[in-house]
Amino acid sequence: MGIFNINKKIFVKSNAQIILRSSKIKKTINSFTLSFLSLTFFTTACQQVQPQSKPLHPLPQDPLVQVYVNHTQSSEYTETYREQTRPGDDLERQIIETISQAKSTIDIAVQELRLPKLAQALAEKHKKGVKVRLILENNYSRPWSSFTSQEVAKLEKREKQRYNDAYKFLDINQDKKISPEESKQRDAIFILRNAKIPLIDDTEDASKGSGLMHHKFVIVDNRFTIVTSANFTMSDIHGDITNSETLGNSNNLLKIDSPELAAIFTNEFNIMWGDGVGGNKDSKFGLQKPLRSPQQIILGDSKITVNFSPASQTQPWIQTSNGLIGSHLKLATKSVDTALFVFSEQRLADILETRHNQKVKIRSLIDKDFAYRPYSEGLDMMGFALSNKCKYELDNRPWQNPITTVAIPTLAKGDLLHHKFGIIDNKTVITGSHNWSEAANSNNDETLLVIENSQVAAHFTQEFERLYANAQPGLPIRIQKKIKEEQQKCPQIEVTSSINNQSNEKININTASLKELESLPGIGKKTAQRIIDARQQNKFSSLEDLGRVPGIKTKTQEKLRDKITF
Repeated sequence: MGIFNINKKIFVKSNAQIILRSSKIKKTINSFTLSFLSLTFFTTACQQVQPQSKPLHPLPQDPLVQVYVNHTQSSEYTETYREQTRPGDDLERQIIETISQAKSTIDIAVQELRLPKLAQALAEKHKKGVKVRLILENNYSRPWSSFTSQEVAKLEKREKQRYNDAYKFLDINQDKKISPEESKQRDAIFILRNAKIPLIDDTEDASKGSGLMHHKFVIVDNRFTIVTSANFTMSDIHGDITNSETLGNSNNLLKIDSPELAAIFTNEFNIMWGDGVGGNKDSKFGLQKPLRSPQQIILGDSKITVNFSPASQTQPWIQTSNGLIGSHLKLATKSVDTALFVFSEQRLADILETRHNQKVKIRSLIDKDFAYRPYSEGLDMMGFALSNKCKYELDNRPWQNPITTVAIPTLAKGDLLHHKFGIIDNKTVITGSHNWSEAANSNNDETLLVIENSQVAAHFTQEFERLYANAQPGLPIRIQKKIKEEQQKCPQIEVTSSINNQSNEKININTASLKELESLPGIGKKTAQRIIDARQQNKFSSLEDLGRVPGIKTKTQEKLRDKITF
């Protein structure tokens, strides 16, 4: 199973791993390995080149849907924490200026909030009588200054480094102690709690927390809604406090003026909030939330569709956030450009392959930490499959007609591509907090926006072109070598006992490969593919469920009774 631990949570592409037994996939891998050796990922030196700062003219903003990007070359700002001027839009300032206008209410749902100036702005509004409510992810709802040395010692390596960086930031006089006065100035959660701002996290529903409370939105006065890909932290917006070369993870922010849209987000917030702090534990997070259909509004020149995750895997895929993404990708006639932190949803890659085969131009940027993992759809798009200990992702499908326009962006060391956007035909934008992954779809609290407006799309296109101009396409030599090594050490990939049905072990109908399904009595290649198509829409839970697959009648179901499991 392809997994990556981040923020103490797990991103999972699939519920199972399978041994790649399909000669078709193996043939595809072998066929294209040599051709990609000559791709334009051709020198190690190019990996060290930083993007050149080329000033751009600011684009006109839609009056109701404004777009800001923290790495744009069309503006600059002075970042006060590290006291340096850098290119980009100040996303924190956009948030603070919006909440400074608040007269009655401010609701914020964000995974992590560590910016002290933002916390102070909220505290000031709360003091003046504005109703402030805040929801955080449970791993980030404590002040840094509250951690004991014993707790710090138990932190994972990445979290311990984050704590150490935060400690240096909080320790203003550098005496290696965090005083209450220093906490009041720089520890955002301490500031919020000291101001007695009502704050809950995703354990308020009496659980240990949802997959991730991954939302990043702000609602002000039931009118303005901010939706962003950024957490409210130094590293996501401005740059690492201990590394002046960083510019922050690449992120975008939208400020939308619409009471109708604000009402939709307020409903999502209220479901999670319940009766608030210390109440009856009637908050709902994750899969406890009611399933709702995508909601659409017309706002000036924009058509905006919003959907919230997660959705149970028992729900038809087309009714989920990933299904909403897929339905819009299918409408592409000219181009699809994506800039994604994670891309691991197989069905979306399959849809893109179909569009590519119908002459739609596909380009994709993926963060370097995720682009070459076994579960990355970037590999599929380039015609490759990478095994993990001779096991491949469920229903893995390297493209038969691969593309050379998959790349990783060139960013300052320490910065990540944290965007989650796609642009269709230069007029439709898909964005929000929602990564293109199964975890975002079926585990996390997420926001997905689809905005049909060419003026809004132009801002995202400008950002994509900026990133793509200095990107590194193709596969690094080390990944090419890794794929070859996996092929060489896994000669059993095509032949296993389960394929030949020589094992008494039952086959899981929801995770089996095409070849495994073909080994079952009464199941040919076409029926096996129909089973895969059907389970992607809705998992099977009983033998009778197979009756919805064309070609599987009662007699065949009985033959399968002792051969399969769910």
